[in-house]
Amino acid sequence: MPGGRLTSQDRQHIAAGLAEGLGYTEIGQRLGRPASTILREVTRNGGPDAYEAERAHQATKYRARRRVQAQPLPQPGLDDGYERELQAVQDFTETLTALLVQSGLPRMMARVMACLYITDSGTLTATALVQRLHVSPASVSHAVTFLEQQGMLRREQLPGERREHYAIDDGIWLRSLLADVQMNDAIVAAIQRGVEILGPTSPAGARLESSAELLRLIAEALRQVMEQWRHTLAARNAVP
Repeated sequence: MPGGRLTSQDRQHIAAGLAEGLGYTEIGQRLGRPASTILREVTRNGGPDAYEAERAHQATKYRARRRVQAQPLPQPGLDDGYERELQAVQDFTETLTALLVQSGLPRMMARVMACLYITDSGTLTATALVQRLHVSPASVSHAVTFLEQQGMLRREQLPGERREHYAIDDGIWLRSLLADVQMNDAIVAAIQRGVEILGPTSPAGARLESSAELLRLIAEALRQVMEQWRHTLAARNAVP
């Protein structure tokens, strides 16, 4: 039924929708489900190109049995003092993880990012991440190193503590956009060199020049967005 767990028949409809080339929103509308439910279902069962209804149904039953058998572990990613429905938080975390994976982030790195995002402090130790994600310390270490290299989190040492914390902040997407702009500029410069080599009046040169024009427009738009966001943050921080 809509709002309950997906049935085998629901998964057949999802597989059929994917085969038709439908998007998650359209498939969800057919089933009376939110697009996030379809996204999470497809992502955790092989992705849109490898999704199989029967295999997904069996895998879901297997995961459910494992959850029943497993001992409950503490949830250090959730802070005390706020009224939150645990299942809703878990569903949101899975949806956010799936979206990050869809955007190109490796799954383990996406899980770490989502785990940090749902904390009010925006910071967790390696031990807390291991407990929260039920993975090995090596997996967390590898993910943290990757994310730090991408500028998506930072290491910090809190006063009076010896353990290292991993943190995210409001600047993460700004840094990501800045990296995109810098890469964009490098590509435009390379394309312009290609135009000179191939000749601006040749078909190849004209194609490259058209691409460079689009990329320049994108870079300019991103620069305007970043400047607007800096002003927004400054105004927000100035409020007493």
